[in-house]
Amino acid sequence: MKSSATQSPAPSLLLRRSDSAGVVTLTLDNAASRNALSLAMIEALSAALADAGAEKNVRAIIIAGEGPAFSSGHDLREIAAHRNDRDAGKEFYERLMDSCAQMMQAIVALQKPVIAAVEGVATAAGCQLVAACDLAIAGEAARFATPGVAIGLFCSTPLVAIGRAISRKHAMEMALTGALYSAGEAERFGLVNRVVPAGRALAEAQALAADIAGRSAKTVAIGKKTFYAQIEMSLGDAYALASRAMVENLALSDAGEGIDAFLEKRPPQWERE
Repeated sequence: MKSSATQSPAPSLLLRRSDSAGVVTLTLDNAASRNALSLAMIEALSAALADAGAEKNVRAIIIAGEGPAFSSGHDLREIAAHRNDRDAGKEFYERLMDSCAQMMQAIVALQKPVIAAVEGVATAAGCQLVAACDLAIAGEAARFATPGVAIGLFCSTPLVAIGRAISRKHAMEMALTGALYSAGEAERFGLVNRVVPAGRALAEAQALAADIAGRSAKTVAIGKKTFYAQIEMSLGDAYALASRAMVENLALSDAGEGIDAFLEKRPPQWERE
């Protein structure tokens, strides 16, 4: 059977986009740098995420990496080169870290679920990218690390996302040792949802995304927004926010349709945006 996937113009030579049935796959495509999160890569990925997030027909987004690495984190050659700047790189480093932080927060803020499909290594900011995604599928040969401590550069910004995705003690162990952890250990830590045979991460992520794409887009958007807002609140404030979100959700036509369909034992027909 012929694939329904289509290729869309990439925002840069560093990134590929493909679309299939409401699912957008963004592939980091700079294997020579192990898909390092250079400033150019961050800007390309940020633009692609914003574009996909604004498209009404898009229901889910996948981030994958070409070659033997998902992403090796920030481009150390780029960082080293800017030490020769007049200000010893301070302005560039501020721009790099701010751009990366904005991109990670944009993933959380998107109304569409974002899934990481991880093969190979995901280290430092690359591991941060996995942690920032809503869901993550890892091939069994995938490896994860926050190795900055070994080169005198503690992975402080990666720990923002990682420390919110896994337990504090596991996050600190990763950062203090800089060790490389297996896909199985990442699953045990809660960094990834599940481990699949090597080479199957993207296919499994696409199947998961297709399943999510069949849900009510408006319901998913409300649910994602509420989850991330309430998880940082006190218990009472979290319940107050979540209760308001449930009331808002119940007012949607999709909620009425979904409840009726369940009671009538038929598939729901979601409202199309």
